[in-house]
Amino acid sequence: MRIGVDARLLSAPLMGIGRYTAEMVRALKRQQAELCLYTVGKPVESGWQDKRTSLRVAAWRHRMFRMLWSQSLLPYWASLDAVDVFWGTTHRIPRLLPARVARVVTVHDLVWRHASETMRPTNRVMDQWLMPQALRMADRVIAVSASTKADLESEFPQIRGRVRVVHLGPTTMPQPHGRESLQALGINRPYLLFVGTLEPRKNLERLLEAFGSIPESLKDRYQLVIAGGKGWGKIDLPSLVHGLGLDRSVCMTGFVTDEQLSTLYAHAYMLAMPSLYEGFGLPLLEAMSFGVPVLTSNISSLPEVAGDAAIFVDPLNTGSIAAGLTQALTNHTLHAALSAHAKERAKLFSWDKAATEVQEVFREAIEERRQMGLRD
Repeated sequence: MRIGVDARLLSAPLMGIGRYTAEMVRALKRQQAELCLYTVGKPVESGWQDKRTSLRVAAWRHRMFRMLWSQSLLPYWASLDAVDVFWGTTHRIPRLLPARVARVVTVHDLVWRHASETMRPTNRVMDQWLMPQALRMADRVIAVSASTKADLESEFPQIRGRVRVVHLGPTTMPQPHGRESLQALGINRPYLLFVGTLEPRKNLERLLEAFGSIPESLKDRYQLVIAGGKGWGKIDLPSLVHGLGLDRSVCMTGFVTDEQLSTLYAHAYMLAMPSLYEGFGLPLLEAMSFGVPVLTSNISSLPEVAGDAAIFVDPLNTGSIAAGLTQALTNHTLHAALSAHAKERAKLFSWDKAATEVQEVFREAIEERRQMGLRD
């Protein structure tokens, strides 16, 4: 089985769907899958090619040219390489694939439907336009959570029976450094950790307001560390932090390297992630793999991922978030129990398991195509 992969996000710093693509490709390579990777620029990391993995690279950086690439050169490459199945990792499938090629698309979330106000307008329009097209063309659809599967089948009932859930695994990370290395980031005491792109869906404004409302004694003992690159949105987080009188208690690191992220997870007291909507919630799993319990929202996929390793809050209620933070920071017996659950919970997820399940989905799609009489 020769698998063509839309690997365009390997050409950018690995975040979100790009990290998913990289981890899945690595796991498929470990299982000796035959892969044809297609990108719009030189991958940020090296070492993707080997005797069973080929790489085709275009130098089409501008967004408009990338759109053209995805509908022209990408299907041409898939035809040239005679792939058996094409895998769209980013909610997209090219229109002009050869009829014999099976089609599989991964859907990570339906933010454009359930939290559209938290998206960049251009991204929202692209998902509203291209995701339904991909779903119509796909022989099989991979949803990253049961919550996302339910959202998909509710919004697009015609695809029921074609959707398969394949959970993510914890990110492969470097060995963490000692706690003292975090002083360079401005971290000087125990801390709650937020990890993610700084954008509206992450609900940072309410998280900061909730942290600002907990007892002063707790803010003196604990920091809130916000790790992530700037996304988009009108909120001025430094000004909000200052306005809430949290300059001493909140540390904003900006974008961090994998080494720094690993170290941040390893020494965190708890992860705080009260998102408004998630298709999966990878930082939850990353934190739990280090034995770190989580505080997260009681909606979308987050309870599915966090299970018994979490304190759940209402993301729309600042008081609920504040109560959860206070409970986390004062009930040390609960914290110890959640830490133990976190480590065990994380063991239920792995990229190798995901790769095995994804390959089974590919086989189903190929068989579907064969039964339609479209295989050579």
